[in-house]
Amino acid sequence: MTTMTFDIPEPLKQEFERILDGQDPSAVIAEAMREVIERAQRKQRSREAIASILERRAKMTPVSAEDVRAAREELRR
Repeated sequence: MTTMTFDIPEPLKQEFERILDGQDPSAVIAEAMREVIERAQRKQRSREAIASILERRAKMTPVSAEDVRAAREELRR
């Protein structure tokens, strides 16, 4: 394990200690860090998925609304 040092405002520290309710502060901070990492990874995957969709969409041949309607009608038969 490693140690990290953070400077935080005193009111934040006091509130954190108040709500810990006997929990291990290091475990709480580690879990919060895991959540931040997971959130950042989800955002990155989302950005990559959107970029991929937009890239594929840009390469597609446009289809008219009439063509879409005709295809729907054909599939309903």
